[in-house]
Amino acid sequence: MTSHDLMQLESDDQQFDGSLRPRHFDEFTGQTPLKESLQIFIEAACSRGEALDHALFCGPPGLGKTTLAHIIAASLQVPMQITSGPTLERAGDLAAILTNLEPRQILFIDEIHRLPRIVEEILYPAMEDFRLDLVIGQGPAAKTVRIDLPPFTLIGATTRAGLLSAPLRDRFGIVGRLEFYQATELADIVRRAASILQVQISEPAALEVSRRSRGTPRIANRLLRRIRDFAQVRADGTIGEETALRALDLLAVDQAGFDDMDRKILLTILEKFHGGPVGVDTIATAVSEERDTVEEVYEPFLIQAGYLARTSRGRVVTSKTYEHFGHPVPLQMNQESLL
Repeated sequence: MTSHDLMQLESDDQQFDGSLRPRHFDEFTGQTPLKESLQIFIEAACSRGEALDHALFCGPPGLGKTTLAHIIAASLQVPMQITSGPTLERAGDLAAILTNLEPRQILFIDEIHRLPRIVEEILYPAMEDFRLDLVIGQGPAAKTVRIDLPPFTLIGATTRAGLLSAPLRDRFGIVGRLEFYQATELADIVRRAASILQVQISEPAALEVSRRSRGTPRIANRLLRRIRDFAQVRADGTIGEETALRALDLLAVDQAGFDDMDRKILLTILEKFHGGPVGVDTIATAVSEERDTVEEVYEPFLIQAGYLARTSRGRVVTSKTYEHFGHPVPLQMNQESLL
């Protein structure tokens, strides 16, 4: 496959991500308590003609933080400015965005935990008092210029809520944590996506895809697109259970939803470090992956699914991991489970 083909495939996937994204709350599956709360807050803000309170969404990648921001903007019928923490390197970068916002507009900052401290401090008066205090010049000649801002809503998204400073976190009036999805919820998402992609999928196939999607809609949609390709080339174009199973085996996604990196992480702890404990830096080096990727992308699901645990001395695998890979569970672990 040429580099042009790879770029075209990535572009097509991005287009499909946009087309599969829910645009209204009634299209958004799962996260029911958070969704119902947001609808109440939005209706109240609209009835008063005010900007929605600032909102912070936390949770692993792919659960719908960006999608919720788009839905909120659509519900409020206001535009949304999108940026991310790493791109706002200087205070002037943020000031340029804030001074161009319209009344009640939404500013969405992805990876807000990666905001530089000097930029974060500019946000404090902007969020609380809708004003900017900019320092012009240096030394004795420096002076502060105050710029009034229209009321706006800041929506922050983060996969690492613990890295947010307390002053910034406390300025969000709405804080919502997105949880991993149940298989039945993901099956609804898969069926909806299949309808949009105009491909037929059987109920058993939809359930099989949902069970192997690590509780994450983004992964479910990605698997569906690849299975659709498999069905188009190796089957009759429809996705039945057998076609889905063959495609998932080809993609090396097992029944627990593990991909190659998941298996690599767990087997590294299990076989090279005798089940742990082992530090995350050592794990990242052993599997040739960045520490942040291990902590933000892979660990949350493995921990919540019960295959991995964090201790004060490092990461350890659980008896569930031993059983999954066909290894005998250590006697000590069996005894502890009986206590």
